[in-house]
Amino acid sequence: MRSDLTRRGFLAAALGAGALVALPAPATALTQGEARALIDRAIAEINEVINSGRSREWMFARFEEIFREYADVPRIAAAALGPAARTASPAELRAYTDAFARYMARKYGARFREFVGGRVEVRGVRSAGRYVEVVTTTVLPGREPFEVVFIVSDRGGSTKFIDMVIEGVSLLKSEAVEIRAMLDRNRGSIAGLIGDLEKAA
Repeated sequence: MRSDLTRRGFLAAALGAGALVALPAPATALTQGEARALIDRAIAEINEVINSGRSREWMFARFEEIFREYADVPRIAAAALGPAARTASPAELRAYTDAFARYMARKYGARFREFVGGRVEVRGVRSAGRYVEVVTTTVLPGREPFEVVFIVSDRGGSTKFIDMVIEGVSLLKSEAVEIRAMLDRNRGSIAGLIGDLEKAA
């Protein structure tokens, strides 16, 4: 349905999208305060871009920057790719990760003109095992507010978000289906997948 699509598009554009897919647990103890501080900063930048009035090309570039700053992009990209991430060469994985970040910014950033006047608000923080969930509400003009939960980890040595769940829907799981379908169409070729990502959205 259109409402589901725009909801997913909004948040994925904001920070690129993701979900936790069979990833190892973090080794350190992340506090609720650290997780909240990360998402507070990210949301401040998101809200600024949403209402900037700038060109879509500028918005694409800014959302890619925000995604790289606040999300664990290598981890999210590898999770979306699945088993092929373990067999790809380091150079292939770097090139794919860069293409994935640009793809996410273009794919969802293109929808942002629908969300002028919208905002994201932090509503609460809760521990979830070895992770911290930051619960937010997204408010769009003329639409019912909806919940988005950011899953935050410090496994990579710094505090980053690794997942966004919109009304129970995991964005990375949705993207993983698409990324792996692209890989299948390219007969397992990472180079072919990168080419498709660069042309997509």
